[in-house]
Amino acid sequence: MTANTNRTERRISKVLVAGPVGVGKSTAVRSASDVPVLSTEARPSDEIRLRKEATTVAMDFGVIGLDDDHAVHLYGTPGQRRFDFMWDILAEGSAGVIVLVDAGVSPIDDELDAYLGTFARMSSERRLVLGVTRAKPSASSVLGPFRDYLDRKALRVPVMEADPRSRSDVMVLVRTVLA
Repeated sequence: MTANTNRTERRISKVLVAGPVGVGKSTAVRSASDVPVLSTEARPSDEIRLRKEATTVAMDFGVIGLDDDHAVHLYGTPGQRRFDFMWDILAEGSAGVIVLVDAGVSPIDDELDAYLGTFARMSSERRLVLGVTRAKPSASSVLGPFRDYLDRKALRVPVMEADPRSRSDVMVLVRTVLA
């Protein structure tokens, strides 16, 4: 008698959610995850404490079941640049990166240069997506400045509006980075 070998193993993809402090990375992981999220939030000890009560210091971790055969391990990175050593650690073996940025950020270069520099390898392999959060409904051209910035950098990266509180918006970002 032989064991049943028709069972397919579940494929697991690793996707990072990166971006500046307060842009919605932890919220995105929480809203998309099918399981309770592992979080490493702590009280900020610097100027961030004026903006929020807790900040991610290592990672957030959630799991999304895309279908019976494919799961996504979703990792939210810390946004503070003093924890940027975690970005490289978490990027190891990842299928792609979602970079979230606030629609009202100015100048764009200051916010995005560090993240795009770290994850440039993934942008060249088209495994990077830029999600613009906090877009006002009346803003017609909120994505234009971000697309212009990426054009100046010669980066071909999908750019889309996303509400990190919306599971469907986060799922669009995840599926885009995996496409």
